[in-house]
Amino acid sequence: MEAPSFGWYQGLMTAQPGPSGSSLVLDTTDSPPSRRLRRGALVRELRSWPTLVLVLCCLFVGIPIAILLTPNQEIVAVGQHLSVGARTPSLSISGPAQVVQIGNTEFDIPRLQVYGPLRPQLVIGPVQRNAAAAAVFDPATTHQAQTHAINTLGNGFRKWYAWGAFGLVCFVLAAAAVASCIRILITLRRQTHTRDRRLTVAEIWHRSIVQIRWMTVIALVAALLGWGTAGALAYSGAVRGLQGVTSLSQLVGNYHLSPSPVGPPVHGYAGAVIGDSRASRVGGPPVEGATADDVACQRSSDSLAHEIGRLVSAQVLNLSCAGASIASGLRGPQQHGERQLPPQVGKLKQVAGLQFVVVVIGPNDVSWVDFMTYCYIAANCSDNLTQGEFAYRLAAFDKEYGNLLQDLNGLPGAPQIIVVTSYDVFKPGADCPDARGPAQAKGLNDEKITLLSSWNDALNSVLTSGAEKYRFDVVNPALTPLCQPSHDQLGPDIQGLDDSNPFHPTGLGTIRMAASVARFVIPD
Repeated sequence: MEAPSFGWYQGLMTAQPGPSGSSLVLDTTDSPPSRRLRRGALVRELRSWPTLVLVLCCLFVGIPIAILLTPNQEIVAVGQHLSVGARTPSLSISGPAQVVQIGNTEFDIPRLQVYGPLRPQLVIGPVQRNAAAAAVFDPATTHQAQTHAINTLGNGFRKWYAWGAFGLVCFVLAAAAVASCIRILITLRRQTHTRDRRLTVAEIWHRSIVQIRWMTVIALVAALLGWGTAGALAYSGAVRGLQGVTSLSQLVGNYHLSPSPVGPPVHGYAGAVIGDSRASRVGGPPVEGATADDVACQRSSDSLAHEIGRLVSAQVLNLSCAGASIASGLRGPQQHGERQLPPQVGKLKQVAGLQFVVVVIGPNDVSWVDFMTYCYIAANCSDNLTQGEFAYRLAAFDKEYGNLLQDLNGLPGAPQIIVVTSYDVFKPGADCPDARGPAQAKGLNDEKITLLSSWNDALNSVLTSGAEKYRFDVVNPALTPLCQPSHDQLGPDIQGLDDSNPFHPTGLGTIRMAASVARFVIPD
């Protein structure tokens, strides 16, 4: 048999007569010439453009995909539920490690600056008060608990790292299989157009097997070297960042503390309501014997707190205030004219014997009225700038909300926490003066209403996900939107444009909200 014409193939196979006198038999001897031929095949494959493309794909696509798809590893350290992994890869050369707190609050750790794509991430669940956590503060067990926590975190990350390597190997093998098929198809296509002696199927197969084997080996080695380098850079960045760190605040930075208790101790209330004007029920009848705070916050005698107390037969303290947000009202002081109101959470901490707390917050934090007004006057309010502004405000609220959840989780006596979501003012198809707006306005059409509804859903998603992670209850008030008839003919649930406080609950709407909350209140 005549030897194949391609040079690199010569010597790997020898023409030996088989049983039929014409079969090809591999020369399996490991002679020095054979080793030289294998080295030559390896060098040629290293220079092959399909192999180079595959290697680049595995390094710059495979590694980020492995990081992105490898799930965080759940661990328990000092009695706390944690998960370790890596943050989403970015195009930057370096970046900090990240801590994610329940409530979707994320913050970077600037001291842990890591080069490469593998930047650690630690997800921390709600803080649990248990014996394992207390061991950290016991001088007799502090060192042992800290050592165990460090080992647990290290083992968790190593487990994640091993799963990431496995995922990367799977990606390389899959990519190599695709590349191999493409190479074989290209070879077959070239054979149909060549004027030289055409190779037999057996020759093409044996030639391709050698190419595929070396190409796969090279890609695997390159990918694992890249993965190892990323791991080494992550380790060195962590070690370098932790040098000289002696406290948690030194590592992650200082942040404002939970509001301090405000005022004298308060007794006689089973529940309390904190929040904004939807809870204070602006526009309702004034409170009998109103205090200066009641007047400043526009609290009504038919507020949400009053109606809940009437339904559950208990005294409920109303701390809500018109215009309140988390930063200005709940966790920080709120300015009303010349009067400064203390944080609602601070006053809440002074209420003894609380069984439940109702939280009504959200729209003021994202300045909802701005978006509603803009959609009324603009022909189209779904532009990218407006969408980006909403996303920015929602992200800021997300962070503040995580801090509020932490405050509520640490209240004395661990009362039941009930979070009330935001309601839709309109539904698609709304056609009434309230939807059309003033004469000079463009009004709200189905597209705008759908957009506003999607933003409200995004706000409620943040409210719900954070509350559920702390195992707080979530209430979705069933209020009839504007432009829709009331089924019981009792009147609207939401104030319209002609009312004193548009888009706020009416007295009837507040009763419906209270009924939704009362169903969740756990009796004493």
